[in-house]
Amino acid sequence: MAVPKKKKSKGKRNQRHATWKGKAAAAARNALSIGKAVLSGRAQGFIYPVAEEGDADES
Repeated sequence: MAVPKKKKSKGKRNQRHATWKGKAAAAARNALSIGKAVLSGRAQGFIYPVAEEGDADES
């Protein structure tokens, strides 16, 4: 089995965690921004199908 050859320092671990959390925070911020744009109706270039009243019962 593959095992690490040397112990990684706490600083390296913290650096990896900070990078991972930073990417997640950026993705969450973008998702929130897109959601707000869609709900406010100012979304440009984002296709969001809105169900019509007649389309709800078609399956």
